This record gives sequence, structure tokens and C-alpha cells, in this order.
Amino acid sequence: MKTHLSVFVILISGLCFSSCSGKQKEKQQEHQQKAQNPIIHADVPDISIIRVDDTYYMSSTTMHMSPGVPIMKSGDLVNWELISYASDTLANNEMLRLENGQNAYGRGSWASSLRFHDGKFYVSTFSATSGKTHIFHTKDIENGPWEEITFEPVLHDNSLLFDDDGKVYLIYGGGDIRIAELKDDLSGIKPDGLNQVIIPDAGKVAADDLMLHAEGSQLFKHDGKYYIFNITWPQGGMRTVVVHRSDNLTGPYEGRVALEDRGIAQGSIIDTPGGDWYAYMFRDYGAVGRIPYIMPMKWENGWPVLGIDGKVPDSLDINVQNIGVSGIVTSDEFEDNKLPLAWQWNHNPDNRFWSLSEREGYLRLTNGRVDDNVLQTRNTLTQRTFGPESSASTVIDVSNLKDGDVAGLIALQKRYGFVGVKMDGNSKSVVMISAETEEPVELENIPLESNKVWLKIDCDYKDRADKAYFYYSLKGEDWISIGNPLQMAYTLPHFMGYRFGLFSFATKTTGGFVDFDYFRISDEI
Repeated sequence: MKTHLSVFVILISGLCFSSCSGKQKEKQQEHQQKAQNPIIHADVPDISIIRVDDTYYMSSTTMHMSPGVPIMKSGDLVNWELISYASDTLANNEMLRLENGQNAYGRGSWASSLRFHDGKFYVSTFSATSGKTHIFHTKDIENGPWEEITFEPVLHDNSLLFDDDGKVYLIYGGGDIRIAELKDDLSGIKPDGLNQVIIPDAGKVAADDLMLHAEGSQLFKHDGKYYIFNITWPQGGMRTVVVHRSDNLTGPYEGRVALEDRGIAQGSIIDTPGGDWYAYMFRDYGAVGRIPYIMPMKWENGWPVLGIDGKVPDSLDINVQNIGVSGIVTSDEFEDNKLPLAWQWNHNPDNRFWSLSEREGYLRLTNGRVDDNVLQTRNTLTQRTFGPESSASTVIDVSNLKDGDVAGLIALQKRYGFVGVKMDGNSKSVVMISAETEEPVELENIPLESNKVWLKIDCDYKDRADKAYFYYSLKGEDWISIGNPLQMAYTLPHFMGYRFGLFSFATKTTGGFVDFDYFRISDEI
């Protein structure tokens, strides 16, 4: 009897175990099918989103990079594909050409506002580097061409509004939020139009003592009311979202705190064709940069309510798996006659000194001038690093470098690190340079006999480790560690997440060049 009972219990236990395991697997699969935050574990800040029919479009900030103001599209609000840029170059001056010690690090173009009106797409932005407000427009957001309108003055963190009465406005400012009516052709501020403060000291609804006064305006009109979202930062607190509403464009506005969770702030709200609402905002996340999060949103008593119980969920009730960064970064074998959209130049390129055709299947960077260091050289070609882990590798032919030339692969920010080849007379060496202390130091130098060397950088962002590791190989098989790991840091002078970059510069004489055979990325290190 005991034997039969034991068998029965074992059978029941086995069935239960099998059933429970099945349920756990179903739950795991269901979890895997849900969208997860962060939506993109890479630097995509200052988000502005619109929906046209059932397609979503998003603009973001890449500051001093060229081309600038990246445009992405999505069919599900989760997975994004880079489709164009609003500008090839923002301006042409010493800062953007990296001349006479000038640079545009931390500047360039800042937060943009993306709109669709009467069959045209519009992107407004502003720049202390150009000293102007910029408005780009096109009928074809993917293929262009984009036309540009510029005017003075610089309208900080502006948000573009085409109102129902046919008038056009920019809402902008820091601390006090202002409105400026534009001319009909958008070519400047209308002399006799609205031009006034509409929300004095907009951050005070969060706290009286602010470390950062309200900025980052994004204006929306919903059910006849005007809503202006801003970010602010109370002393001792975190980056906070505040929202003001009014029945009239010029006010009076009433305001409240809309979100205070892990510093997630600044971005857009958007509705789906089915009537659901979401908010898209970024989170400061160390050296990888400012990464976008999405949260459900609902309307209560005419107010937007962000998140769930005031928090941004890590798992979303959207039955879509994230593709992560795969729509905005790419490997490249340099076999085509143009660069994929994922590439951006660090500042304005000098197109005389790079080529995809001089040697078929290679990117050639030629040293067109003499520079002191890698941060001041032109034609450094970059892509975003990304988390939780990312790796980039390349192989270079250094047969044509000259004395004093340096070329290689960089983890680019103010506190950069690179692995590359340095020429000293007729002697070559593999070097690892670290600017962790903000001054470049050569940490290791290995004599090199061959003209071909493989280079690799691994970036570890897990648990905010923010470490970069540097390697070289003489045959492309076994990787040899060189120098020391770089403790990466997000610095305000550069104001963006780390980038992988391919570079070459001369310290003595011009004319040397390097050929890059490929650029390959991986999400494993």
C-alpha cells in the first residue's frame, strides 16, 4: 500500500513539476515577448516624437556630430530605425572645423522639436555654435531633400507649434518659459506678434530651491488645452518632469510635478492609432549616455498621468521584443560607395581627405593637416557605443603612414582611450593611450614589424561598470590586452555618451594615410 501511495505521490509530483515548469517557461517566453526598458541602451537624448497615420517618427540630439539631428522611425514605438538626418552640417566655422584650438564639443545642435503639418515634416533646433535658431523642413522625411531656415536669436530648447488659427509659434527658454510668434514663412520672429513670458519660473512647482531651472520645453495641444512639459532639478533631488496646462496659449497656466523617478525626464508624449498614450523620456545612465525609456500614460481630470503609480516600469505591456540598437548602429565592410547612416563624423568632415573608392573595399583616411591630439583632428568617423556590453573591432593597413602619424580605434569622449599604431621615424609601434585623467598618457608601446594589425575595444556598461578594454592582434585570431582598462566617465564638456571612432592624424607632416578594412560590432565582449 505504501509502495503504491509513494508511486502515486511521485507521479503527481512529476505532473506538478512538469506543469509548473511549463508555466514558468510560458511566463519567461511571455516576459521575453514584452518590450523592456530601456528601449534603446544607447545615447538617444532629448526625444521628440510624432505619429503620422500608423508610423512614428523621432528626432534626437547628437550635438557636434555631422550629419546632425538624426531622424528615426518605428511601427511599434519600441524598435527604431535610423532613416535620415535633418542637416548635413550645422554651420561652417572654426569651432566645427576644429581650427585654431576651437571645437564644438558639448554644443552643436541641441534639443529638437519634430512636427508634421500640411504634408510637410518640420524640425526646429538651436545652436550656440551657429548663434542661430534652425528650422528644417521636407516633404519626404526619409529621402529628403531637407531645406533650412535660420534666424537670430538663439531660442533655447524650443518647441514648435502650428496652431489651429494658422499661426506658428516657438515656446522656449530656461526658468521663465516664453512664446515667440513666427513670420508666416518661418524666417524669423514676427515683429508685431506675440513675444512674452507665459510661465514665470516654471520649475517652482517642483521646489523653491532649484539646481536646474525649468528647460526642455515640449508643447502639445490636446482636447483644446495647451500642455507644456519641462524638466527641472530640485536641490538634493533628481531630474524631474513638470507639466503646465492652460485653456489659452498665453495662459494663465497651472502646473504640477508629472514624474520623479530615477531622473527619467525630458521627451515627448504620443498616442497610438488605438487610443493608448505613452511618454518617451531619457535617463542619465553614466558613460553610455542618456538612454530612452517609454512609459504608459493616461489622462485624469484633464491632466497627463505618467507611469504606473508614479514609476516607470521596466517591463511594458507591449507585445513586441526589443531589437535594441540594431536599427541605429551597424557593422561596415566598406564595400559600398557611401557610408551607412549609422556613421557620423566628429565635427564637420573635410571631404578631400577621406575616401571609399581610392582603395576598393577600404575606408581611407588621409592626414590633411597637422594636429596636436586626437580630439582636434578632423575626419574621425564615429558610431554609438551601447550597453549592456558592446565591442568594436577593425583591421588597419599602416603601410603609408608617415613619421609622427597616429591611427587607430578610439573610445571617444573627453576622457578617451585608444589603441592604434604610431610612427616614429621608420619604426612602428602599437600603442594604448589613456586620457582618463583628461591628459593623454601612453600606457604601453609594443614594437610592430608588420603593416597590418587588428584592433579591438570592449565596453562594459553592466551595473554601470563603465569600463573600456583595449586589444590588438597580429593575425586577427588571438587578442592581446594592451595598456590598462579605461574608467569611462560622462563629462559635461562633451555632453554625450562614448563613441567608437576610427581616426588618423599627423603630428609632423601631412600626406600620410591609413586604410581600414572593416568595422565590426558585437553585443558581447
